[in-house]
Amino acid sequence: MGMVRLLVSRVGAWAPSLGRRLFSHGEGSGVRVRFGPSPTGFLHLGGLRTALYNYIFAKKHGGRFVLRIEDTDQSRLVPGAAEGIEDILQWAGIPPDESPRRGGPCGPYQQSERLDLYLKAAETLVKRNAAYYCFCTPSRLELLKKEALRMRQTPKYDNRCRHLTSNQIQERLAQGCPHVIRFCLEEGTVTFEDLVYGLNRMEPAHVEGDPVIIKADGFPTYHLANVVDDHHMNISHVLRGTEWLTSTAKHVLMYRALGWKPPIFAHLPLLLNKSGSKLSKRQSDLFIQNFSQSGYLPEALLDIVTNCGSGFSGNRFGRTLEEMVSEFNVTRITTHSALLDHDKLPEFNRIHLLHRIENSSLRQQLVMELQALVEKVYKEELLEGQALCTDYMERVLLHRKGHITSLLDLVKPAHSYLWIRPHVAWEQMEELTTDGEKICSMVISLYQNWPSDNGTLAELNSELRSLQTRFTTTKYSVMMKLLRLALSGQQHGPSVAEMMLSLGTKEVCERLQRMIIH
Repeated sequence: MGMVRLLVSRVGAWAPSLGRRLFSHGEGSGVRVRFGPSPTGFLHLGGLRTALYNYIFAKKHGGRFVLRIEDTDQSRLVPGAAEGIEDILQWAGIPPDESPRRGGPCGPYQQSERLDLYLKAAETLVKRNAAYYCFCTPSRLELLKKEALRMRQTPKYDNRCRHLTSNQIQERLAQGCPHVIRFCLEEGTVTFEDLVYGLNRMEPAHVEGDPVIIKADGFPTYHLANVVDDHHMNISHVLRGTEWLTSTAKHVLMYRALGWKPPIFAHLPLLLNKSGSKLSKRQSDLFIQNFSQSGYLPEALLDIVTNCGSGFSGNRFGRTLEEMVSEFNVTRITTHSALLDHDKLPEFNRIHLLHRIENSSLRQQLVMELQALVEKVYKEELLEGQALCTDYMERVLLHRKGHITSLLDLVKPAHSYLWIRPHVAWEQMEELTTDGEKICSMVISLYQNWPSDNGTLAELNSELRSLQTRFTTTKYSVMMKLLRLALSGQQHGPSVAEMMLSLGTKEVCERLQRMIIH
């Protein structure tokens, strides 16, 4: 917290009163939370985590989840970012109940379209002597900053314009002097309770100058805009990153000056990289779009960002969104930063992909996605009549479940044999054994009579091992190498029995027959 005069009591110290503080008007009554991203880039994992906690809290208590686009910093806007954020929330399975796209009773949901509300609130604060016009130039503010740093002090505004007379203010306004509006920080201690960090006591006026609430371009700063919007949108609980904890005292003072009741605050501990560094929008590999394009499922991302955090009973893989809602308890959120281990994400994805494959309705969606991937990657080389067949795709998924971490694995070279016939020279087979033709013929005979609908992987493996006993010169391992080469053109991969079950009777027999008639 730096130099901020702050006393924080851990949740356990005031837990008996938590039930009374969690809701303002009775449990679950009128719960409304919001996620307010800035459209200055694509959504990354840290932002997704904040949105998820808000979504879970709303659903846990029968409330509403609001998406508000905070685009007051016009100089940093990225075209399409606002729409992209809503698209990502939809993709992730945590869509807002109210948003710029969906609308709602408290719109508009884009701050650039709510400027009249901020200006009206600022004028009210000025009339109540809780805010004032500031005409200090950027050069003067820069000199203040340099002087403070020279004196090894924390830079802060000296509140000079707070003491201008009415005549001085009107004269400068009449002259068209550039200005901002600043909020008057009251001297003394500001106290508030946070659902995560407990009792907070801060003295903001002691460590910083009066903050700007309306910038020279007429747009509000974060502080005023959020207070005004949270009030007019009837936000009951504010769940946001802990980086805003030290600003909360200013917000409480603004609520007080405007005569409004503040929401209940819960600040989420930081989500950090495994190295302990903060997640940043500059880390392009953390953008949700990149994870989606790399084949990661939304369930895996939601699972890993909550698994490495807190707020749930236990710390296990494979938690579904429904289970998150059921198990979530805000009192279980700790103040410790959460370390995100990116190396574990493939394993999270493998588990959730396995769950999807085992669910018949979800598996159909995977089939369609896999069909599109295969067609895109292999195009004209595809197996005629089979490669894009729904039944074939489903069979492949069921046999590969638990072995792949992403659908993209199935279109990599290691699995190319599933979609195109390999080109294998007979000389490669002869290098392994002189029994190649006999082995292929006997496997064809075996597999033509194989009960494809009822035969299991274990049974086929047993039959192949029994078949090998008919050869005195070829070991079982060599026979498997030969069959794998004939079926896939590769020396490594899934078991031969799994390859056969995936490819199906017709395709296996055709590939082996091609080797016989070399």
